[in-house]
Amino acid sequence: MNRNSVATIAVALCNVVGVVKTTAQEKTLIHANEKHFKNMRQLTFGGDNAEAYFGFDNEHVTFQRTAPKDGVDCDQIFYGTLPSSDKKKFNYKLVSTGKGRTTCAYLMPDKKHFLYASTHMAADTCPPVPDRNKIKKYVWPIYEGYDIFVADFKGKITGRLTNTPGYDAEGTISPDGKKIIFTSMRNGDMDLYTMNIDGTDVRQITTTLGYDGGACFSPDSKMITWRASRPKTEEEEKEYKDLLAQGLVMPTNMEVFVANADGTNARQVTHLGRANWAPSFAHDGKRIIFASNHEHPRGFPFNLYLINIDGSGLERISDDEGFDAFPMFSPDGKKLLFSSNRNNGGTRDTNVFMCDWVD
Repeated sequence: MNRNSVATIAVALCNVVGVVKTTAQEKTLIHANEKHFKNMRQLTFGGDNAEAYFGFDNEHVTFQRTAPKDGVDCDQIFYGTLPSSDKKKFNYKLVSTGKGRTTCAYLMPDKKHFLYASTHMAADTCPPVPDRNKIKKYVWPIYEGYDIFVADFKGKITGRLTNTPGYDAEGTISPDGKKIIFTSMRNGDMDLYTMNIDGTDVRQITTTLGYDGGACFSPDSKMITWRASRPKTEEEEKEYKDLLAQGLVMPTNMEVFVANADGTNARQVTHLGRANWAPSFAHDGKRIIFASNHEHPRGFPFNLYLINIDGSGLERISDDEGFDAFPMFSPDGKKLLFSSNRNNGGTRDTNVFMCDWVD
């Protein structure tokens, strides 16, 4: 769950290692070793499309999209109904304001509203992206203008859930519909917080130095999983703090963690090195699906993996030579959504794909 635009991930990495050449003439979207995938369908075509998440009814999704050729210069939120057959088109519409930059949308339990973060209160325009040539590091921007809002599907904002200085984003909702978990810098570090669905009873649930983000709940709402960086040496701590003071984090060394929903009994699940991120629970609540580049010294490609919540049973489940990330199971466990560079004709486009899940 940013979670951060795939444009800041895939495009930047492609600039470093070169665009991975794929062909649009592939006979299938599923590679030979992807035994868990069946009946895959590409839902979007062109631009950078990421963080697609199922609603509570298995039938609707939100996702964020950047497509300058369509007038979407930085991430905005779109909403659509999943096609019921291969013959039907996936139609989607803009539901954020079209102002500022948005991220991390999640459908509300009432099926009439959605949650998302936006910088539009700070400025109508897209916030500047980091100059990596100047910084000489791969970094993500942490825009202090982000706050979390609730809106209807006509784009009307019906509620503002955060109103504190600094970054508030990366919100997801518990399956029981009672809690929201999100990342905030209100205490000077990137920590996880929970609040009630109406924004009341805000509680900080992580306190260790480092970036805690992209959290989501288990199917029974009793546990959470998230990505975290944990600087250990004085040099690493200084680098982390110096970047954070500039509104930046360096996501090249992150691991997957789990805890109880209140933050207790936190423990590290992966010990793989490099970037392990975008975790979410499998439908059985016993496994976590996540994206990682740990098998590749150059930092690319990213593939999807499954792991038991105790850290055992690591299994690679995608086999593309580009970028596979942001995986999410449907609430009924029958389908999987993810974003990928596959079938992009050698461009830098990232699209949303859906497939049936085979255990």
